[in-house]
Amino acid sequence: MRRRSARTRQLRMRRKLLRVAVAFVAVVAAGTAGYLLIEGWSLLESLYMTVITLSTVGFKEVRPLSPPGQLFTAGLIVAGVGAVTYLFAAISQYIVSGELTGSIRKARMQQHIDELNDHFIVCGYGRVGRQVVLDLLEEQRPCVVVEQGEELVKDVPRGAYAVVGDASDDEVLEWAGIERASGLVAATGDDATNLFITLTARTLNPALTIVARANQTSTEPKLRRAGASHIIAPHTISGHRTARQLLYPQIIDFLDVVMHSGNLELVLEECRVQPDSHMHRKTVAEAEVRRRTGANVLAVRRHDQGTILTNLPSEMRFEPGDVLIALGTHEQLRTLAGLAGETVTR
Repeated sequence: MRRRSARTRQLRMRRKLLRVAVAFVAVVAAGTAGYLLIEGWSLLESLYMTVITLSTVGFKEVRPLSPPGQLFTAGLIVAGVGAVTYLFAAISQYIVSGELTGSIRKARMQQHIDELNDHFIVCGYGRVGRQVVLDLLEEQRPCVVVEQGEELVKDVPRGAYAVVGDASDDEVLEWAGIERASGLVAATGDDATNLFITLTARTLNPALTIVARANQTSTEPKLRRAGASHIIAPHTISGHRTARQLLYPQIIDFLDVVMHSGNLELVLEECRVQPDSHMHRKTVAEAEVRRRTGANVLAVRRHDQGTILTNLPSEMRFEPGDVLIALGTHEQLRTLAGLAGETVTR
């Protein structure tokens, strides 16, 4: 609603400026035509006389005016000077109100967004969305925040971009570059809103990875039907995490370091097997991932999004779309991504 009201104000102001500008051009055209017809002057002389009359600079007439020309000039002053004054007043209001600078800033922001590819869209910039953005930026992944209020995106960190609007609106997601995006997070605090965002995003980009937040358990199957690739229930996850921290504190601490520390030698990452890559249609034994890369493939999620396999049989063949979850150094994981046919961006 705030976005629509802000856009409505901008549209009204622009229409007002357009009407005044059209009126001003019409007065100039009428003045030029009047001098052409009444005085018989040339086009340049008529235009010059019209301009100096409307600007009230007090320059001398091009030539002495006839009585009809004098009456026409008086009428032109009455009609035209008022139009000019109103035009400059409207422009001043547009500048003073901040609409002009705001429009320039938004146009510049939109230009940057239009240049993004394989970026992430974070819908909802509350506590969850803010942390998602920080983590993405830490991994040097470009992201666009979509939120409804201007004041809510004022503290978006450097490196992220912001679009103000309703994320369930097709046009707003198109502004965020959803056709070129790699993934989207529906992280608002309202399940119904996340449901609409998921449905809209899936319609606009069928190949998009969508992670949706669910505050109620009953919402999860609806989000799945709407097209969510993954569903995050913060309360459930925090409960599981708390219990595991109590039961296996050292393991959880180690996983935290592996997943979140940029300085650790060993990291945990995933990559996807691409068609016609070195691993395409090769068995686990034939691929020799460990010998070729030094990385350990801990698990594989099959291309049909089935269960995650953790004990890989040597005769299993890698298929396009299989996701490898591997542990290794940055260099080893880059080599593994190359074998899988993925373009290494980090």
